[in-house]
Amino acid sequence: QVQLVESGGGLVQAGGSLRLSCAASGIISSRNAMGWYRQAPGKQRELVARILSGGSTNYADSVKGRFTISRDNAKNTVYLQMNSLKPEDTAVYYCNRFDWDKDYWGQGTQVTVSS
Repeated sequence: QVQLVESGGGLVQAGGSLRLSCAASGIISSRNAMGWYRQAPGKQRELVARILSGGSTNYADSVKGRFTISRDNAKNTVYLQMNSLKPEDTAVYYCNRFDWDKDYWGQGTQVTVSS
């Protein structure tokens, strides 16, 4: 079993920055993927960014150039640096880890961007 604990959400003005963190614990493997998804009210959950254990990344088009995903394998932690935030980035952000052929999810952290 894998547990994920997120932190770093909050309220910020448009143009501001936030950094999300997600720490994994439990029975974890060295080959995995970690990422961030988000879900706005009335919308489906969507991928924001993903990073493999080897370091390769992919991003949603809507966040390219503004968000950066990174990870510290020694700490089993993934980060999402969000810059130039826009009101449309407002959502609950969920940490995800794909490990042992299963998806694991964090509890979600609210990000609200005011205009």
